[in-house]
Amino acid sequence: MQESDIKWESRWDPYLLIDDDQIHWFPILNSLMNVLIVLAGVAAGMSATLYRTISNYNQPGSLEEAHEATGWQLVHTDVFRPPVNSELLCVSVGTGFQIFGMIVLTVIFGSLGFISTSNTGGLMTDVILLWAVLGFDGGFSMARLYKTFQGSEWIKTTLKTASMFPGLVFCIVVVLNVVKWSDGSWGPLPLHDMFVFAVLWFAVSLPLVFLGSYIGFKLPEIKAPVITNEIPREIPEQKSSFFLIMMGGIIPFVVVFNVLFPTLTFITSPKFYYIFGLVLVVLIMTSVEVTILLCYIQLCREDYLWWWRSYLTAGSSAFYLFIYATFYYFTKLNITELVPSVLYFGYMLIACLVLFVLTGTIGFWACFILTHLLYSSVKIV
Repeated sequence: MQESDIKWESRWDPYLLIDDDQIHWFPILNSLMNVLIVLAGVAAGMSATLYRTISNYNQPGSLEEAHEATGWQLVHTDVFRPPVNSELLCVSVGTGFQIFGMIVLTVIFGSLGFISTSNTGGLMTDVILLWAVLGFDGGFSMARLYKTFQGSEWIKTTLKTASMFPGLVFCIVVVLNVVKWSDGSWGPLPLHDMFVFAVLWFAVSLPLVFLGSYIGFKLPEIKAPVITNEIPREIPEQKSSFFLIMMGGIIPFVVVFNVLFPTLTFITSPKFYYIFGLVLVVLIMTSVEVTILLCYIQLCREDYLWWWRSYLTAGSSAFYLFIYATFYYFTKLNITELVPSVLYFGYMLIACLVLFVLTGTIGFWACFILTHLLYSSVKIV
């Protein structure tokens, strides 16, 4: 036995050390620079166009010229009309806000050393604990949006926010553990841990979601900058709505594509990967940029049904992640047994669900801010 100079709190550093050749710094930085350049170009172009359009609209030469407005100006009396299934949208956005806070805090605490990635089980426990504590944020954001839609059944909606997504994930985990137990595989989640997670769910997350929802409903609603007509305006025929939704998801996927292969490689092998913070920044910036651009194009085509469209446009990146995970399974993994395959696709399904809710919420709030800023800057005649 030989005494080491490494301190006890740093004993895992030699094992967790990643060499420079294991990190794809150039593709990651290249993606980040491309996002920044495109973001600056799109922002400059949209700003110039909107400034010229708003200036002309606010200073018409006559009343007749004011009525000649086209595009997004024509749908100002419908753009803030509550969407269909508004309750489900509020639940999804509230859940996404809770997941967003959980991921951001996990990255921050992991970078500062408060959360260790050396123990996968401990990392997942910390992540679930953060998710439970951030139930207040999920309930609060859901309530603010639901009150904007003039919703009245806040108790039922709050209960759905606290139970729908975690209940779905919990059911998937239970099924995967049953598969492990039936096959006699190692590593099933102990019943004690599942009980602890259930306690965190019902004793911590659920009350905090209700507390955040209660406070959110007590605050004044978010007022729309324009008045909504009682009779909906007829929407012109849209030929490529599905194409725009799917295109909005593939662009963020392509931007972070460079890190998907090493991420899946390190997840399916006893190695470590720590570049998730930078990738998260790139993913958020790209999702915001693409969703805002496509939302503006949609409004210019006189289609005011942007609520769900913005959510699905950004969230569709999860569809491409699942396709790539399937491609990776058949080309890179040498798995021939049924149980490992079920476990792989089960956990990837959870990852895709998290990505869908996360990016969907980011895209929705980006378009929500865009529409409020856009229509509050024009003088409606």
